[in-house]
Amino acid sequence: MKSKTSSPISEPRLRVGLKDVSREEFAAAVGERPGTKQVSLKLDASVVAFFKAKAGKQSYEALINQALHRAMDNECMEDRLRRVVREELASHGQPG
Repeated sequence: MKSKTSSPISEPRLRVGLKDVSREEFAAAVGERPGTKQVSLKLDASVVAFFKAKAGKQSYEALINQALHRAMDNECMEDRLRRVVREELASHGQPG
């Protein structure tokens, strides 16, 4: 018969965007309604031309937004992968 042992459960990481935050900051961010925010941004002319050409009849701003979201997702994935590799190395007694 297996004995029940309590294993320590770590607190989940709370993140807003790419930043680790406190419970209070997370609660405040979750309370905010998601949406778009108009900003003034200077981009290279070649970047604007690329996205306008790629967009065709759709919004080039939406394509830029999608590209930025992909960049954020890739960075989050890279952070997660690095953390997992460090944890695996540490569990096998190797420095991370």
